[in-house]
Amino acid sequence: MDLREKIIRAAGRLFCECGVRGTTTRRIADEAGVNEVTLFRQFGTKEELLREAIGRTWAAVDLPGLPDVPVSPESELTGWAVEFADRLRVAAPLIRTSLGEFEQNPGILPHGGSPTARAAGALAGYLDQLRRRGFTSARFDSRAAAAGMVGAILSDAITRDGQPDMYTDAPEADIREYMTIFLRGIGVTA
Repeated sequence: MDLREKIIRAAGRLFCECGVRGTTTRRIADEAGVNEVTLFRQFGTKEELLREAIGRTWAAVDLPGLPDVPVSPESELTGWAVEFADRLRVAAPLIRTSLGEFEQNPGILPHGGSPTARAAGALAGYLDQLRRRGFTSARFDSRAAAAGMVGAILSDAITRDGQPDMYTDAPEADIREYMTIFLRGIGVTA
């Protein structure tokens, strides 16, 4: 692993644990096994380093795919939602910390391209395809519907550990139930 990558990974781990304030350049340097001057030579500022570390971690959340041509909306969407929730759960520490830091440090988060924004865009496109192909009977705004579903999946993925009394003990079953309700709402019948 090259020096820059070591520093980025160290910064990402510390940010998830400590937020912006607690992630000092000294701590990053110690974690990466370099001196502070090296950080500034490589990235210029702590903010640039954190922005790159956070952006890299966000970009690593790979989205599951949806078919270009819907065939079985219930199974396609349910499989997509379960897989997306699993991937968000892996990134939950970063997401929780990023959301907590947003008000104080809005510039630290990468602009556009978050996994949730990309997922909502992909889901909205799929919903448009469902409508065009006659799979839906309800009128709905595909972007709003997609944002609502992605919001439900995100909420489950990042709050389940801290709010266990809000959920069942079966994460996949809960995601499947959200999707059943969602499909009913947009008028998809099995």
